[in-house]
Amino acid sequence: MTAILAGSQAHIPHVGLEADGWTPVAENALVLVRIDHEEPYWAEKAAQQLMADGISAEITPQLREAMDEDWTWADYPMPWCTRSEIREISNQAQKIYDDIRHGQLLIHAHAEDKHTTAAIGTYLNSGKSVYLHGEDHLRQIAETFDSPAQALVAFEKVHGTTMRPGPAPMTDAERAAAEARTAPPAAKPEPAHPEPETVPAYAADVGNHDALLDAFLDAHGDWEKWRTWSDETTHAIHESQTLRIERAHEAHAHETAWTVAAYETPVSDRVWVVTATGATPVPVLQALLDHLAADGWETAVGTPVNEKVITAAMQPLSDAGWKHTMDGRWIRWTSPAADAGVQFDAFAAQHPSQTLTTWTVWASPGPDRPTWTITASPHTPSSLLADISENLAHGTGTGQTQTPGERRRILDTAPSAISKVPVSPVVSRSR
Repeated sequence: MTAILAGSQAHIPHVGLEADGWTPVAENALVLVRIDHEEPYWAEKAAQQLMADGISAEITPQLREAMDEDWTWADYPMPWCTRSEIREISNQAQKIYDDIRHGQLLIHAHAEDKHTTAAIGTYLNSGKSVYLHGEDHLRQIAETFDSPAQALVAFEKVHGTTMRPGPAPMTDAERAAAEARTAPPAAKPEPAHPEPETVPAYAADVGNHDALLDAFLDAHGDWEKWRTWSDETTHAIHESQTLRIERAHEAHAHETAWTVAAYETPVSDRVWVVTATGATPVPVLQALLDHLAADGWETAVGTPVNEKVITAAMQPLSDAGWKHTMDGRWIRWTSPAADAGVQFDAFAAQHPSQTLTTWTVWASPGPDRPTWTITASPHTPSSLLADISENLAHGTGTGQTQTPGERRRILDTAPSAISKVPVSPVVSRSR
């Protein structure tokens, strides 16, 4: 995220932005880099404050789009939190990170704690010692102590075998943030777009969702198209009246654009429901529609989730060598390149009478900010899930090939070209 300041009074917003965590990287140029990837939200806050102070602020279209984008963490370990609560937790983690970076919080020692990091440190201005747990946007103050000696003794009792002096090595997010703060905001020409190549289905271009639905209805006479009073939504209903597709035409990339629901009878409650966001690639959606077309209303008969159902649903991924892990209530299958995955929530599966999200399919440089997601409720047929898994494991499409690291940089930190405005600060997002 970059702010370019112009005009004879540029020093005034410069001071305010720097106080809010923006880092100067060139004359009248500052960048905002956060380890919680919430730059658009805080950039909007900064722009609002500038305008409230009587300073003109122009927001580029790319940044405005990012500000309006609503996304969720696909793999967030505290799913009971609301979006605002998640943002508050990550902002507290950001403050801890900034205190360490600016030398206000001195880290005495760190230790490995299962799959994360614990540390002990002291705030130099107050003398208060704190026990830190977690990394990046999940780092929290778990306990406080009156003195460094008391803190170190307690820390050694718990983490003596893995305890190491000083701060832990930087995480990937911290290293990327440090690099972004030192890179000058140079406007770069748009790179030449390579020719589309064959890529895994989950990494394919989004394609035309409306054309996909039209082709499906044209090819299958047992499905009928219904338009609502609004042109924003189309419904497709199977002749059995127990399978229904809802297509929201105006849904954004991370909003629900497809809802497939099954009913035991035409007038009963839902048996199961599957949703897909607007950025889901057409090849993945095609696998879902192909299953509905092949199995017809029999697909509506779901079965409760058990070990046999889970094994059958995910067998294609297991056979393809996807990494299988278990973490408390979650079971996950992750692609060899770690750019796609499936998550099973055992807690949700224990409530079969509710249409809770039990399965989450995602693709992205990492599960924290998915490019697209598909969700499924407890009674979703294992045969349907297996067809989706088969597509994830072996399906292909066309798109631009990029490494996971390249896709993350494009999403989070790559600077975009910015035009200087002669009389006002310009706030823009690097995408």
